[in-house]
Amino acid sequence: MKEIQYEIVKEIAVLSKSDSGYTKEINLISWNGAEPKYDIRSFSPDREKCGKGITLTKTEVQTLFAVLRNELTE
Repeated sequence: MKEIQYEIVKEIAVLSKSDSGYTKEINLISWNGAEPKYDIRSFSPDREKCGKGITLTKTEVQTLFAVLRNELTE
């Protein structure tokens, strides 16, 4: 099985931290050398392990932002 490599291009925010030290973060990440995408997932304290997450293009993030802004102002 091919090892998955990632590079955190830009740290944006830590959304939460669990008692075990894992953090849920939003970052700009390049997966396997591809174009960086916005990424939300959990990481171990040393970032050696990460959980399942979601990656979004800039357009998808803009759409999500607009939808959430509308939802939260109602």
